[in-house]
Amino acid sequence: MVELTWCGHSTIWIEDSGTRLLTDPLLRDRLAHLRRRRGPTPRLPGAPDAVLVSHLHADHLDFASLRRLPGHAALVVPAGAAVLVHRALGAAAARRCREVAVGDRFDVGGLTVTAVPAAHHAGRNPWSRHRAPALGYLIEGRARTWFAGDTGLFDEMSTLGPLDLALIPVGGWGPTLGPGHLDPAGAAEAVRRAAAAWAVPIHFGTFWPIGCDRIRPDRFLDPGDEFARRARTAAPDTRVRVLRPGESFTVRRP
Repeated sequence: MVELTWCGHSTIWIEDSGTRLLTDPLLRDRLAHLRRRRGPTPRLPGAPDAVLVSHLHADHLDFASLRRLPGHAALVVPAGAAVLVHRALGAAAARRCREVAVGDRFDVGGLTVTAVPAAHHAGRNPWSRHRAPALGYLIEGRARTWFAGDTGLFDEMSTLGPLDLALIPVGGWGPTLGPGHLDPAGAAEAVRRAAAAWAVPIHFGTFWPIGCDRIRPDRFLDPGDEFARRARTAAPDTRVRVLRPGESFTVRRP
């Protein structure tokens, strides 16, 4: 059994086998030009045992949110990211970093976590010289869960399954998506390739830019439901649960 709470965007609280993980924490209501437009400000139920960071982009590696975390959780980051953590948060935080690359496998409490590929931009921003390859994470305990991070389609998706649960990006924070992202159709194909029993769409409908209020809100809110519709055809063996930010869900293995 895995219990999760979607805090919005790519931030998910996951509990499995007595171990608590937090993915890509974005715990505040404003990040540069982005505002939280749906769901409550996240309130964590406690201190996570580990934080899984998928890549360097500021909406996934948010230093202000990392400062807010209770306790002294391990920070699992892509290889090359610890130097940025050191610059932003200091030596003590950097010592808590565990840098991983694709294929690296490690234990956190009662879970085994494996870093898996993601097809996404490796830099902090388009102008940054710093690079750290984007990752997803395969989490194995009582359930087998794939946190995809932020990604486009890639061939190795078919090697990840079968899965009990896929936490899959289906949109973004703007009215359009660039390369290295999944739209609802691409996300449906991803869960088909990964043979996911359950899928929860993430990375949509939480933040959007200041000044975009006049853009039809369905551009930001529809991807979750559209993914569910697409999955019924492309991945009929996958059941989809569309959550609102702040909602929880429990997956039980048959």
